Amino acid sequence: MAGSALRRLVIVESPNKVKNIAAYLGEGYTVEASSGHIRDLPNPSELPADMKKGPYGRFAVDVDHDFEPYYVVDADKKRRVTELRRLMKESDELYLATDEDREGEAIAWHLLEVLKPKIPVRRMVFHEITKEAIQRALHETRDLDNRLVDAQETRRILDRLYGYEVSPVLWRKVRQGLSAGRVQSVVTRMVVERERERMAFRSASYWDVEGTFAAGKESFDAKLVALDGARVAVGRDFDDTGVLRSDALVHLDEAAARAVAAATLAAQATVIDVAEKPYTRRPYAPFTTSTLQQEAGRKLRMTSRTCMSVAQRLYEGGYITYMRTDSTTLSDSALTAARTQARDMYGAAYVPDRPRRYEKKVKNAQEAHEAIRPAGDRFRTPAQVAGELRGQEFDLYELIWKRTVASQMADASGSTATVRLGVDLTGAPHRRAEFSASGTVITFRGFLAAYDEGRDDDDLARAAARAEERRLPKVSVGLGVEVRDTSADGHETTPPARYTEATMVAAMEEKGIGRPSTYAATIATIQDRGYVTKRGSALVPTWLAFAVTQLLETHFAQLVDYEFTARMEEDLDEIAGGSRGRVDWLTRFYFGDQARDGEGLRELVDDLGDIDAKEISTIPLGDGMVVRVGRYGPYVEEVAPVGVDPATGEIADHVATEDVKTRRATLREDLAPDELTPAKARELLEVASDDGRELGTNPATGRKIVARAGRYGPYVTEVLTDEEDALKGKAKPKPGTASLFASMDLATVDLDTALKLLSLPRTLGTDAEGVEITAQNGRYGPYLKKGTDSRTLDSEERLFDITLDEALAIYAQPKQRGRAAAKPPLASFDPDPVSGKPVVVKDGRFGPYVTDGETNATLRRDDDPDTLTADRAYELLADKRAKGPVTRKRAAKKTTKSTSKAAGTSKTAGTSKTAGTSKTAAKKTTAKKTATTGTGTAKKTTAKKTTAKKAATKNTDTA
Repeated sequence: MAGSALRRLVIVESPNKVKNIAAYLGEGYTVEASSGHIRDLPNPSELPADMKKGPYGRFAVDVDHDFEPYYVVDADKKRRVTELRRLMKESDELYLATDEDREGEAIAWHLLEVLKPKIPVRRMVFHEITKEAIQRALHETRDLDNRLVDAQETRRILDRLYGYEVSPVLWRKVRQGLSAGRVQSVVTRMVVERERERMAFRSASYWDVEGTFAAGKESFDAKLVALDGARVAVGRDFDDTGVLRSDALVHLDEAAARAVAAATLAAQATVIDVAEKPYTRRPYAPFTTSTLQQEAGRKLRMTSRTCMSVAQRLYEGGYITYMRTDSTTLSDSALTAARTQARDMYGAAYVPDRPRRYEKKVKNAQEAHEAIRPAGDRFRTPAQVAGELRGQEFDLYELIWKRTVASQMADASGSTATVRLGVDLTGAPHRRAEFSASGTVITFRGFLAAYDEGRDDDDLARAAARAEERRLPKVSVGLGVEVRDTSADGHETTPPARYTEATMVAAMEEKGIGRPSTYAATIATIQDRGYVTKRGSALVPTWLAFAVTQLLETHFAQLVDYEFTARMEEDLDEIAGGSRGRVDWLTRFYFGDQARDGEGLRELVDDLGDIDAKEISTIPLGDGMVVRVGRYGPYVEEVAPVGVDPATGEIADHVATEDVKTRRATLREDLAPDELTPAKARELLEVASDDGRELGTNPATGRKIVARAGRYGPYVTEVLTDEEDALKGKAKPKPGTASLFASMDLATVDLDTALKLLSLPRTLGTDAEGVEITAQNGRYGPYLKKGTDSRTLDSEERLFDITLDEALAIYAQPKQRGRAAAKPPLASFDPDPVSGKPVVVKDGRFGPYVTDGETNATLRRDDDPDTLTADRAYELLADKRAKGPVTRKRAAKKTTKSTSKAAGTSKTAGTSKTAGTSKTAAKKTTAKKTATTGTGTAKKTTAKKTTAKKAATKNTDTA
């Protein structure tokens, strides 16, 4: 290669890219990774002492002077920066090869600001890690795109202002430690609104009739669609209150449906209409970030976060193109590759004469300019990569390959036939019934030979599949057909389905909330923050999410408005496109638009006195029941209106709310909001009341037994008689009391179970020496006791059925002393593909974790040890390895101190606060000068003096 004597330093984002890119570049190139952003806005508490009271003290952003940011090098990146500086001194040219999006452009800018290179700098971009792409990118470098960096910095400052202004409101009015975010708060509202719809939903019942008909030897099924010329109502014809939308429809009840079914079975049907039309189905566009997450969720059961993690590894390994994009465009070479593979694998008839081009207006200028596809000018088939990829990586690659190839294949074609039957009824409330049957026959599968998209609704998917594969007999109008069988079936309308991760991504894209690169992180954030939990694949909001959303909707409606949030994304795109200025936009957002009398964020959060914390945290259920979100969690409460006697319901002027005894009950985490009806709330209150739920009488003592919810958990207890209760001192007997087992439910525990619990501790008998053995429940669980010798039992249920012989067998074993025996693994898998060592899931002190003996990775919130797959276990270990070892505080302080001393001897470090590494230097300058040299001066010292101040984090919406 010409000029190979030059020494070139290439900086990429991820360490996982280094090996492949270095191999493609060859000698003369040193490839190193920045490991993401190297600097960011610090927390205000981390600012130098002399800056904490200055203009940067609140946000690390000077809002009064063009929203000037103050950046510091992350503590764990200082060694990386030092190493990059060393390598740069040994190089003749610097190539910045970070991703070609806003974040990647900002990372490149920050590298320039911190490294301050005195050698030629080139911006190198590529969308796939293949030899051809890397070599091409090497010769097609460009300048840094300052507009993209402006947009990233604006987004970073925007999220800092939003989070730091709104989150404290939540701390004061709802609960300490909560967070608000520009996108996460809006997505949380979407989940809450869907749950509100489910809570308000009232089901309606309706019936339908199906029949089996025969024309000659061929039979087919048809469904009742009309009676006496009026259409029969189906589920979609009812609103969310259970009311029929139109009076013109026939609402069948059970009696009428069974009468129609019986009358049809006794009658003759006639064909009254036959319609046939061509059927055509076009292939789907190649994957964007959004559609990939949706389809991976449907077909592969991947969460959005897992999908993006696997896609990242595929990209870094050179298997697919860049995975953060909302473009459906394919390059000419990709079109040729897809068409060639389709022709080779399925035949020339499956490939149209001209390439298919899927043009989609790309809203987001930060994204890559091509759809997600297999990398290279020639795609590797799944069979060709099977030896290199396994598990989730292989599955996702195969999905991307199929979608890409199918996008360049011919339409599926066939015909759709619809047959309508008429039946004259006798002995039914209606005189004439009409049945309809349809079926689609696909005569040429086209792209369906390679790929068929999944559907979110399983019932719709099954119905569509049945319709597409059903062939109707050839019939003509006027032909009589035999009625072989009929059936009447009842149905209930169902509430709107909760969001899954796939449907949430689709909804976010439709509303313009967030961007493809942020979808997975946002959905993960609202789960990690405790606003949303998962039930199966459904996203269920917590009561905490209701309270937070209620506050934001009432007092910050603009900030959680869908259109307003979408417009912010569009504005960021305009900043990236150069048609809007960052300072003017941030000024309007934060200070408001005085010309239009528009409120800014600062004004919105100024007056908190109008926010009633109790009202905000109260969610009405109806019928005098409310949920309150308290400091220690949600609870249900019965609210008695002023002047109404709760015992009789009659108006009584002398009764006031302070005279009414308030009843409360803690809510379980597994009870979804839409399941908490007023009736269910009342049931919980009855169980949790001081009087408890009466179970019956203890035959041994004659005392009443009740179940109660206590401070330390649910329990059963005897209630002393009036005579016993009147006794004093030692003469007063103690009632029997026993805690419920962990597997028991306070609402369903019965008298027999209570009597068993009260019988504990249970005497089993004596050993050969006459020492009594008992089974009892203690603070640390169930155990056996013989004198001073105790042995642990494996479950609480064993307390009821363990025999004396079994207890003696346990005592015959030597007692284990010291540390308990290691628990057996919860699951075992084949050796890890990286370490080559067996992988197991263990139950640790802080919860279940996966390990190969070298690396330990804690299971995430949505990982179930019982259903964890080997591929997911390998993924968790890979993620943990990528993060590297955790740096302990003591070591971090020592490193910072030594780095600071070293920086103090450097002229650059002594005069520049850009890296934020020299505490001594910071003290020697004023706050204003510190900020200027940290950001403003950078515009004057960077090559060609063209770059503006840029922000630094790839985490979106985390404040």
